[in-house]
Amino acid sequence: QVQLVEFGGGLGQTGGSLRLSCAASGGTFSSYALGWFRQAPGKEREFVATISRNGLFTYYANSVKGRFTISRDNAKSTGYLQMNSLKPEDTAVYSCATDTRGAPVTDPNEYDFWGQGTQVTVSS
Repeated sequence: QVQLVEFGGGLGQTGGSLRLSCAASGGTFSSYALGWFRQAPGKEREFVATISRNGLFTYYANSVKGRFTISRDNAKSTGYLQMNSLKPEDTAVYSCATDTRGAPVTDPNEYDFWGQGTQVTVSS
């Protein structure tokens, strides 16, 4: 069983930064693609960013491109989402997920294991 735990959520300022971490255990992290998704109140979960198992490929939603950076440290079995230039529209519960097949896909249905989510609130 793959277990994922997110850290780093909280209150951010408009224009400020937050860094989310996703700690993995119970599997071979280096074999999994990593994705970040978010869900705002009353809205569907949406794709944010994804990275291939070896970090070679990254993809971002247009809404965060140029502001967010996804990365991973396979030696630490940890993924990251660096969030810069925060906007109130970024307020959501952010979840990390792994695709055990290794593909950096954008469809959340392709991901196998999910963290519990961490709340990010950006002041307006």
